[in-house]
Amino acid sequence: MNMPIDQQIEKQADNQRHYNIIQDSKGVPIKMWTKGVHVDENAKTQLLKAAQMPFIYKWMAVMPDVHVGIGATIGSVIPTKGAIIPAAVGVDIGCGMMAARTSLNASDLPDNLIGLRHELERLIPHGMTKGRGRRDRGSWENTHQRVDEVWAELKTDFDYICAKHPRFKNTNNHKQLGTLGTGNHFVEICLDEHDQVWIMLHSGSRGVGNAIGNYFIELARQDMQKHFINLPDRDLAYLVEGTEHFDDYWFAVGWAQRFAMKNRELMMEAAVVALKNIIPKPFNAKVEAVNCHHNYVDKEEHFGTEVLVTRKGAVRARFGEYGIIPGSMGANSFIVRGKGNQQSFCSCSHGAGRMLSRTEAKKRYTVADQIEQTQGVECRKDAEVIDEIPSAYKPIEDVMQAQSDLVEVVYTLRQVVCVKG
Repeated sequence: MNMPIDQQIEKQADNQRHYNIIQDSKGVPIKMWTKGVHVDENAKTQLLKAAQMPFIYKWMAVMPDVHVGIGATIGSVIPTKGAIIPAAVGVDIGCGMMAARTSLNASDLPDNLIGLRHELERLIPHGMTKGRGRRDRGSWENTHQRVDEVWAELKTDFDYICAKHPRFKNTNNHKQLGTLGTGNHFVEICLDEHDQVWIMLHSGSRGVGNAIGNYFIELARQDMQKHFINLPDRDLAYLVEGTEHFDDYWFAVGWAQRFAMKNRELMMEAAVVALKNIIPKPFNAKVEAVNCHHNYVDKEEHFGTEVLVTRKGAVRARFGEYGIIPGSMGANSFIVRGKGNQQSFCSCSHGAGRMLSRTEAKKRYTVADQIEQTQGVECRKDAEVIDEIPSAYKPIEDVMQAQSDLVEVVYTLRQVVCVKG
């Protein structure tokens, strides 16, 4: 039996479309750029709950690195009108990437890169010391002049936030500006297809951003209880535009995103110094630089309407706009240029996306596996970083293929040095 012409046209459009759609009777459509990429069923369940919120604008967009998160699914783009979900923005507010192309070539690097890794580790505080009463090795013991100068730019607005919400005074703020943190945060030295040397790093708003995120997530939950609002998930608690809590959060989250941006800039300056201390040849690192968030909220215009766009593990990719999509340790990373795809609210993925939880990765793999999978990369190869093993992540090539209508690759990078917290 021949298919009617209108159904043929619709089927052809579906075949050409780069995304799939999931939806239930309670929520808006969810457009998913996940063709050829594994998506956990728990992530789909979490997405369908978020799609039920009454203030979602048009639809949600989901990137190929999608996996379960707290509050909102990582790899999701949530456009809203009149409300923000603080847990969707998350607690690593303003987390993102920065990359700079230097004028150095691979041949300028020393044969043994361990000295360069140690110099990066010396100049950039990283990791975390657990236990009270001990100095955190991931913070500055004594901040230097550049950190103080940048903190001075941020201090007035921070004091304003603290005047309204005094609990932020005792957070890690000034002493964590220009520091890396833990988890999947990193500083890398990479080579592109032309063997030019790049510096690439990944970090966010550190302890103070975490405190701001958690504080307003709890305030949103209290608002829901106060107004007897039932939610599909308590982590979807929201703040309504025009209320004092919304206004305070909007100010604080904007400040944390600026802190994150400055944090990356200071680490990039330190990484350049590290290279200069190891390599005597003069060079510049301002040839090309990208600094982009992937956990944040901002006001944007889409389809003629100003909306609040929360990107939880996603990068803005307007037409011609540059972004960074890192792979895992031992996998390629990509400098990309946005295609301005409106169906995704001009977004792309923020990385490869986890397939295994950190706990599961540590159960499944050994230090020997870590050594094998990071061959050719000067990095830590010990039990504490097994949760970052490349096999814990989706194949980055599949992720890039699934979003070929969202971005084009400008440079392909391979890391040769990786500093992890």
